[in-house]
Amino acid sequence: MKQPKIIIAGIGPGNKQDITPAVVAALQEADAVVGYKYYFRFVTPYLRPDTECIDTGMKRERIRAEQAFELAEQGKTVCVISSGDAGIYGMTPLVYEMKRERNSNAEIISLPGISAFQKAASLLGAPVGHDFCVISLSDLMTPWERIEKRIIAAAAADFVTAVYNPKSEGRYWQLYRLKELFLQEGRSPQTPVGYVRQAGRPEQEVHITTLEAFDPEKTDMFTVVLIGNSQSYEWNGTMITPRGYYREKVATGNTQYGASKGQEIMIRSFRTIEKELRNRDIPLDHKWALLHAIHTTADFEMEKLLHTDEKAVETLYQGIIGKRIRTIVTDVTMAASGIRKGALERLGVKVKCYLGDPRTAAMATEKGITRTQAGTRLAVEDHPDALFVFGNAPTALMELCDLIRKGKAHPAGIIAAPVGFVHVQESKHMTKPFTAIPKIIVEGRKGGSNLAATLVNAVLCYNDAEQLRPGRDV
Repeated sequence: MKQPKIIIAGIGPGNKQDITPAVVAALQEADAVVGYKYYFRFVTPYLRPDTECIDTGMKRERIRAEQAFELAEQGKTVCVISSGDAGIYGMTPLVYEMKRERNSNAEIISLPGISAFQKAASLLGAPVGHDFCVISLSDLMTPWERIEKRIIAAAAADFVTAVYNPKSEGRYWQLYRLKELFLQEGRSPQTPVGYVRQAGRPEQEVHITTLEAFDPEKTDMFTVVLIGNSQSYEWNGTMITPRGYYREKVATGNTQYGASKGQEIMIRSFRTIEKELRNRDIPLDHKWALLHAIHTTADFEMEKLLHTDEKAVETLYQGIIGKRIRTIVTDVTMAASGIRKGALERLGVKVKCYLGDPRTAAMATEKGITRTQAGTRLAVEDHPDALFVFGNAPTALMELCDLIRKGKAHPAGIIAAPVGFVHVQESKHMTKPFTAIPKIIVEGRKGGSNLAATLVNAVLCYNDAEQLRPGRDV
């Protein structure tokens, strides 16, 4: 009698195009095929007329394995079929364990198949471009306490996560809990989530949403869920996870996507800052300004101090690209020097500082005011609708507020970050009643020219905020 032989075949997700040639050959070779009765609809066309078919119901995996050994020990070539890849939540581990238990001399051959999460991923686009894990929510063979620990670990480690067995008739709450845990561990509510029902079959459904909007009620036991990582995004109806957090280097020393070494460092810094924020669930344009502020100061108190009017950063950016803001006025030259020249040239914006203008010193002497006050008056005469930026002098900011109230200034926006101890806080409070003007304010005594400049830079590169790629013009 020939040596017993058991071939464990992953038949893919349920489409004949996804069954590998090796599996087709194994099915044609087999004297007997053992499997869950539902799966035979996918393999029957490949079987010989005399092939013995042993089909059983759900939750009878051990019985199927025993039947396979009994048939093999009769000298038959047995093919055990399992959906997807038989080694992933399939029959392969059970057959190997039983071989050990029985001390069997049966030859075991395992043929891989396309797993459900791979098929789902291909239908969604490219969601598994980086490190990933697969978690089953079925607690039939794994205690829920252990499953929950794995969910927390996956969420905290920023894995792309594929979820098997998300929901069944008797298990309805586990997917809700998984969603809750991912959000608690800091995964953004806007993280893309794809879910595919009946992948590769006529009843196939493909959906992409966000973690926040994801409704577990839309899933069932035939659904695979894929949760993106912090880099994943939705584009043109597809879900994409880049191959890395930082772009690959090429021979020029720049990265594949044009990021210089300086930008790479800045991107890494922003990722670190974002992870350490007390509250990450904040509007994108406020977060973008906040990350710039903390990156410049290394001061996480900025979470409390930085005030942005609703959509102020986005509004100012739209004003710049829409050519409505053509000039930025700063109170001191140091603030002007910190604004990125590459961004200004790219967007066609000019920066003006009147502190060194000969007229400024003359007016300050004549009127008995500070030079920054005088510079603000001259700036308003020339550019009443500019974006005004203050990183040093509270008197200059107070002067602008006075000119606004008199109807002489109509600024497109105000960035208020003067620093010091005298009139600093008052000057910032004075700007707040101008509700029609978009404002970015560093509250309290803190501020500075470097901080004012970085907030301007946040505005100039706001179109990079969604991908969290700062420093384009570094």
